[in-house]
Amino acid sequence: MSLLEIKDLHASIEGMEILKGVNLTVNEGEVHSIMGPNGNGKSTLAGIIAGNPKYNVTQGEVLYKGRNILDWPVEVRAAEGLFLGFQYPVEIAGVSIANFMRTAVNEQRKYRGLDPLSGSEFMRLMEEKKQVVEMTKELANRSVNEGFSGGEKKKNEIFQMAMLNPTLSILDETDSGLDIDALRVVASGVNKLRRPDNATIVITHYQRLLDYIVPDFVHILYEGKIVKTGPKELALELEEKGYEWIKKELEQ
Repeated sequence: MSLLEIKDLHASIEGMEILKGVNLTVNEGEVHSIMGPNGNGKSTLAGIIAGNPKYNVTQGEVLYKGRNILDWPVEVRAAEGLFLGFQYPVEIAGVSIANFMRTAVNEQRKYRGLDPLSGSEFMRLMEEKKQVVEMTKELANRSVNEGFSGGEKKKNEIFQMAMLNPTLSILDETDSGLDIDALRVVASGVNKLRRPDNATIVITHYQRLLDYIVPDFVHILYEGKIVKTGPKELALELEEKGYEWIKKELEQ
């Protein structure tokens, strides 16, 4: 079943066109990787799917479970099972991870007509999901991302993903700034959360992340369009030949 269909998507920011006709289909059970140079639209695409209002969609559709979501508020998209892992997660001083996540989980449950989790139910869920990313008790008790290292912030993103159990996850350069140990933990968490009825889009510059999260499809986003799609080996080819290879292919 198709979870996400993007059809001829054009978008701009402050009058500058960034996306110039993106087409993409993501089915249940799949992992897709989107690669491409800086400034070519990867984060713009992620932001539009998640509902960032700073982008202006000028043409096209974004269908999630068959429904066009471009007019949906951010909170509705999240409640419906969309999750965005940020490249640069923000700090929220004075708000503990536990309180932040309990509010988020129970708001999601309220939207779906479910009763809120009790304190003991929530703590059991949190203990279970902390194991996904090897999160320590000390880290879980701190304020959201306050004083966290880059690796700790990314672990917290995947922990949030585990707690919210999304249907479609978009990870925007989750590997940015991570050392190998942190990369392994984050990637392991993503792999543990993979199910036949969900899907993940991994946005990255580098092939190294794909050594740990093996995609079903690799797409190259270049100058606002997906110009090439292939199996996981495409990422290796791109690593070897660089983006100039893509430019030369398009000019032929």
